[in-house]
Amino acid sequence: QVQLVESGGGLVQAGGSLRLSCAASGHTFSSYAMGWFRQAPGKEREFVAAISWSGGRTGYADSVKGRFTISRDNVKNTLYLQMNSLKPEDTAVYYCAAVLATIGTIATSTREYHYWGQGTQVTVSS
Repeated sequence: QVQLVESGGGLVQAGGSLRLSCAASGHTFSSYAMGWFRQAPGKEREFVAAISWSGGRTGYADSVKGRFTISRDNVKNTLYLQMNSLKPEDTAVYYCAAVLATIGTIATSTREYHYWGQGTQVTVSS
């Protein structure tokens, strides 16, 4: 089992940047494929970005492609999401998630993930 704790959310103006972190503990971090999801008020949780256990493969939602970058540090047991050129529509609670994975795979659906963090709020003002 793995425990996940997100941090780095906050209030930022449109066009600004934030970097989210997700600290993992409890199991071998490098065995897990990881992902970021977000949920705005009144909306379903949606996929943002995913990364394979080695970091060699990534995937992004079309809405964030070219603006967000997912990465991981398997020594520090930490997942990151660098968010640039933020827009008001990026406002949401952001969650990191983990799933035991085979080599090279990523997961883009909430149904595929077994472990979730508590979320961190990101608010982008116009």
